[in-house]
Amino acid sequence: MSGGVDSAVAAARAVEAGHEVVGVHLALSRMPGTLRTGSRGCCTIEDSMDARRVANLLDIPFYVWDFSERFAADVVDDFISEYAAGRTPNPCLRCNEKIKFAALLDKAIALGFDAVATGHYATLVDGPHGRELHRASAWAKDQSYVLGVLTEQQLAHCYFPLGDTPSKDLVRAEAAERGIQISQKPDSHDICFIPDGDTRGWLDERIDRTPGDIVDEQGAVLGQHDGALGYTVGQRRGLAIGHPASDGKPRYVLSIRPVSNQVVVGPKDHLAISRIAGGRYSFTGEPGLDLAQPFPCEVQIRAHADPVPAIARMVPIADAERTEQHRADATHEMVVDVDLDHAEPLLGVAPGQSAVLYLGTRVLGQFTIDRADAAATVAA
Repeated sequence: MSGGVDSAVAAARAVEAGHEVVGVHLALSRMPGTLRTGSRGCCTIEDSMDARRVANLLDIPFYVWDFSERFAADVVDDFISEYAAGRTPNPCLRCNEKIKFAALLDKAIALGFDAVATGHYATLVDGPHGRELHRASAWAKDQSYVLGVLTEQQLAHCYFPLGDTPSKDLVRAEAAERGIQISQKPDSHDICFIPDGDTRGWLDERIDRTPGDIVDEQGAVLGQHDGALGYTVGQRRGLAIGHPASDGKPRYVLSIRPVSNQVVVGPKDHLAISRIAGGRYSFTGEPGLDLAQPFPCEVQIRAHADPVPAIARMVPIADAERTEQHRADATHEMVVDVDLDHAEPLLGVAPGQSAVLYLGTRVLGQFTIDRADAAATVAA
């Protein structure tokens, strides 16, 4: 129970369905001031109070579990190390993977509970090869992307009561009818452990900046930066190159090279990516197909991005194709070729992002992007 309306209604529905329900709120920091408050955060003291009031209304036991050490090690420290390596991580996805459906689920099962119920908008289906994770019926609120890290064993102990609800408005209306006072509480968003929302400033306090070169795709030096971690793929402003491109068009950050400490810039059309690859992969269940052979699917690289038609397969990593973002222990990778026949390349892809693969509405699995090849380069 995060203290939001979604988990409140999920708990209410679980009680109404006849389950024995215990409300649990996760304390993710021992210093509440280091977590966002109000409508822009989650898991704060005020959120725990909201969750407790809902539990009292539902007449269910309520506990606060301290997962602050696990959260710091598995989410915050991972976030810092990924940025230091030139990658762009997704901390919410890591939190689902390491905290809500690993640490929390493990403790719940050890205590004799059958499942962890949350307010996520996603659907579970019993398919021919076991339990499957599918998109929610309300695509505008669908959260299956951030659940793409779950395994089949974890899905067997998950319960998503809101998955079939057509809209968030209906959830808020139901909360109001049930007398839940937080029915109009704004959704939480942004990174909860960065209190003021200044990611660059927060990282500056934890990672030393080293000045380096801003270069074009051929390696020619165009200017200087004060620290590569302060730049993101797709960024246009703040490059301070000092002179225009030969064609007079703006330049954008195309990639970060952590080893050489270079920021690579180029034309906007080179942000269009037609091929991505990476490791740190997992599957949400038995795929039911030969992953070594190319298969059609859709790929989604952000929580609220549109999925793009693609062809995927699993292959060993070729040494010649390793990038500075590849992890040294990687032996296989998932390769996704975006279907250029549909003129739908991926835009602004950064190593470290999670790519989630879909077969229709079903989540097949996910991997962390290590390499992204520009459509213009591939076409050439």
